[in-house]
Amino acid sequence: MIPGFVISILTFPGVIVHEAAHMLFCRLRGVAVLDYCFIRVGNPAGYVIHERTGNFTTSLLISVGPFFVNSILCFVICLPAFFPMEIFHVQDPLTYVFLYLGVSIGMHAFPSTGDAKTLWGEAKEAAGKGNLLAYASYPVVGLIYVANVLSIVWFDALYGVALGVGLPHLILDSLS
Repeated sequence: MIPGFVISILTFPGVIVHEAAHMLFCRLRGVAVLDYCFIRVGNPAGYVIHERTGNFTTSLLISVGPFFVNSILCFVICLPAFFPMEIFHVQDPLTYVFLYLGVSIGMHAFPSTGDAKTLWGEAKEAAGKGNLLAYASYPVVGLIYVANVLSIVWFDALYGVALGVGLPHLILDSLS
């Protein structure tokens, strides 16, 4: 087994983008960021500490925002590298740099168990007030925990490769 901090160092662009996405959604929703660290050696590899939102939709967006940002960036960064490699058989070093960046960003798409714990607490409170979105978020919290448990069998890496290489491959196959 490879320790998590080693994987975080090797895939640091993904950690940075993940934390920047948390911060982005804090800024978009007007939530004050109290402290942050984009990358460090340790657990967690990065963090964003923000004020309590008082709004479940805002909490949900801050918690799951990195999933959408990292996933989209993984695909967008890998796509221009994948097509020249597959269509023209160009294997330039820059192609591999883009694939590394995209996949490392995709690997860090899933929210952490800390994000899930925070979201769960906010969801329970909001559900107690009748918030339907809070009820709908329960399976999301469950999926976050499952994805984090499966990371011990490289599920996060498989997700990054599937999104950055597999999806473009499916698109290319559908075009031919």
